[in-house]
Amino acid sequence: MSRPFEGRIALVTGASRGIGRAVALALARAGAHVVALARTQGALEELDDAIRAEGGEATLAPCDVRDFPALDLLGAAIFERWGKLDIFIGNAGVLGPVSPLAHVEPKQWEDVLAVNVTANWRLIRSLDPLLRAADAGRVVLISSGAGHRADYKPYWGPYAISKAAVDALARTYAAETVNVSAVKVMAVNPGPLRTHMRAKAMPGEDPTILRTPEELAPKLLALCAQDWPETGKLYDFPTDRLLSFQAPR
Repeated sequence: MSRPFEGRIALVTGASRGIGRAVALALARAGAHVVALARTQGALEELDDAIRAEGGEATLAPCDVRDFPALDLLGAAIFERWGKLDIFIGNAGVLGPVSPLAHVEPKQWEDVLAVNVTANWRLIRSLDPLLRAADAGRVVLISSGAGHRADYKPYWGPYAISKAAVDALARTYAAETVNVSAVKVMAVNPGPLRTHMRAKAMPGEDPTILRTPEELAPKLLALCAQDWPETGKLYDFPTDRLLSFQAPR
């Protein structure tokens, strides 16, 4: 079996289920050593079993991404063990309240922004030297169509606002690393997938009509390949297109 990611170190957040689990398994199958971060120890252990059953390797990092000091320590731990990080998949996310903005509680707002935005920034802050030390550092941040669609849905404010911020985070980091490093940074819109978050957001929807995280995973691996040439763009899975961010018209 081809193992094009042999010798590469990949950190995946939200790795215990959904998109995170699917891409962690796909990276491990392709030869990467996966650092799997999630809150649930038991689910991480199940992932580890699945990775090892296929001959892969993983390091488990049970952690809530809102534990920002722990994210700082994670960067130091990766440096001490490997001295670099080849791939960072920022996947951990929460839906938050589906509610009018005026009815959102401050704690709910803070939690959505902490998980979806601030954790990714804290990890970039912690991992930046490690990504620059790699010969082809790759960053993939999971965004959403909710953050940039023209026909904004009401009541999805905290989630949509956080994902718009993720797009800006990806574009900013891409602009800061282009031409001065080998780091490439991409945002990804997975679209509606058969995940726990989608079921929570759309409880009446038939999940069998949706594509799966396992279908998305190979596309994410392509963005992490050493020969991936683009940075600061959005990969849109529903249309299988690579999009440039557009200025308002």
